[in-house]
Amino acid sequence: MTLIAFLLGAVIVTAALFAFLNGFRDASSAVALSVRTRALTPSVALFLASFFNCVGALLSVMLTAAFADRLFTVPPGRVGLLLLLAALIGACLWGLYLWWRGFPSSSTHALISALVGASLGSAITGHAPLDGINTTMLTLVLLPLLISPVVAFVLGFAAVYPTSWAAKNTAPNRVNRRTRQLQSVAGAAVAFGHGLQDGQRTTTVLLFALVAAGSIGVGEVPLWVPIFTAVLLAAGTLCGGWRISYTLGHRLVRIDPMRGFVAQMIGAGLLFVGAIGLHMPLSTTHTVTGAIAGAGANQRFATTNKQVLRKIIRAWLATPIACLALGALFFLALSPLA
Repeated sequence: MTLIAFLLGAVIVTAALFAFLNGFRDASSAVALSVRTRALTPSVALFLASFFNCVGALLSVMLTAAFADRLFTVPPGRVGLLLLLAALIGACLWGLYLWWRGFPSSSTHALISALVGASLGSAITGHAPLDGINTTMLTLVLLPLLISPVVAFVLGFAAVYPTSWAAKNTAPNRVNRRTRQLQSVAGAAVAFGHGLQDGQRTTTVLLFALVAAGSIGVGEVPLWVPIFTAVLLAAGTLCGGWRISYTLGHRLVRIDPMRGFVAQMIGAGLLFVGAIGLHMPLSTTHTVTGAIAGAGANQRFATTNKQVLRKIIRAWLATPIACLALGALFFLALSPLA
């Protein structure tokens, strides 16, 4: 087996782990509120989220080309494969660490930041970096990191008003029952939006790796690639990241079914707009968490745990820095293979 084939296999295995962890950690965005408000049982919520995550990831292949065009150029051969491998390892380790701490965070931001770090490590060792990665860091990590949670918070807060007005003449128990039923639809929408958004990440990395290895030409998309991504995202979702779900559903905010429905629909809507309308990678974690905090804040009594919210925000801000350092570190460790 040649070194190129070995590195390609290592990238595919690590990409599989990244996709699984992506579904495992981000399952909380789709199921946390539905389980918290007893709209769905945990098992039903996970199966529903897994199915729609898989469907969204399969359909995301139609958006992958538009996403990949906004990223960067990967050097051919061993250097390109090492760049991808180092970034995937760094993003996976950071994701595992934050899952253990119970903090929701963006897999997309972790991956792109780790790619920036790996590119920096490549430049330090005299190898070719990723062309265009600095622009990608600004437009696809830093700006969405600052803007999308704020937009989601404002929309989540504002959307409570028309929803409350529509339900003002309805008995509270009937409102709760109806919105619990709607939460199953909202949770499925979040899972579908997550598949549309995050399915593109693993698919794009695999395509970059196959092109760098010379296995396919630019623009080709083998059928197995989106299926591979969708199956692993769904498998990760089925396993559920209950540490993060507990943070969102219990520690961050106490929320009723109506506001839970509002938060999930706002989060899903932003994911659809980002994937289909703007071709911009939005973090499922950031949008849903922001919408939950916004909807939960629009109540007559304080329900948001500000200490937990501050810890989550600190984790978000630390993600680009930590993943950049990990990406650089792992590329330097792997650079003798270049």
